[in-house]
Amino acid sequence: MSTPQTPAPQTAPAWQGAPGAAYPGYTSPIPVVRTHLGHAISSEWTKIRSVRSTMWTLGVFVLLVVGIGLATAALVSANAGEDELSRENPLSFGFFGLLLGSMCIITLGVLTTASEYGTGMIRTTMVACPTRGRVLAAKGVVFFLVAFVVTLVSAILVAMVDVALMPEAREPSGGEWLKGTLGVSLYIALLGLLSLAVGSVIRHSAGAITVMIGLVLAPLVIALFMFSSSLEDLRQALFEYSIPNQLSVFYSTSLTDSGPSGWDPLWIALGVTAAAFAGAFALLEKRDA
Repeated sequence: MSTPQTPAPQTAPAWQGAPGAAYPGYTSPIPVVRTHLGHAISSEWTKIRSVRSTMWTLGVFVLLVVGIGLATAALVSANAGEDELSRENPLSFGFFGLLLGSMCIITLGVLTTASEYGTGMIRTTMVACPTRGRVLAAKGVVFFLVAFVVTLVSAILVAMVDVALMPEAREPSGGEWLKGTLGVSLYIALLGLLSLAVGSVIRHSAGAITVMIGLVLAPLVIALFMFSSSLEDLRQALFEYSIPNQLSVFYSTSLTDSGPSGWDPLWIALGVTAAAFAGAFALLEKRDA
């Protein structure tokens, strides 16, 4: 009759260490480093360039800016007399495409933040980077650079072709070139950055887009129907500080003789965007993800 055999004691794997010995631990081949803003920017850049809607939105933006800008210049060149064109700034015909194309930048800015709340992806983002302010800052940096570069390239292309299409028009000065390319690109990028902050505050894509479109169009539309003389001062202010009028200031074609001029629209946009981001940062720390 065979005696039962007791099982041999199992030895721990070498990487676990012997019982009672100092715990050697498992050394991961992946180095452990303290995260910083650069890591968050890299993550947001991967997100924004890998989402299909980003490419579609920016593609439509370029199509609108370049297509409308060149079509307007070609139409004016074909139908206007030489005397009429001699007083025109050829860069100003890029205004129409940029005004319409700004809707694409606004939409993309809102979606950069609000879409993550709608899909629930924001929880994963916050787990990977619990520092909420860093996440919002990274989104802002990445979006601003993308919007600025795409707008600048489109504006320069339209400006160069418009000048070539209208040799009878006057030669733009260096200041007009700077405002009609760099200045207007910074303004559009700040407008998109404002949309990003509004999307972070409202956390709803459709609602934030509606708010931003209303901010762009409502002041000008409301002012058009203020016929009462007692509302003249308010009507004038709405005209002067409406976004379409501020955008036209970069091309020296303002709707009014008073109000913002020169680089004033850029400083206004910078101040409003900074205030919106301050509010977005404050709310981000107080609300649940």
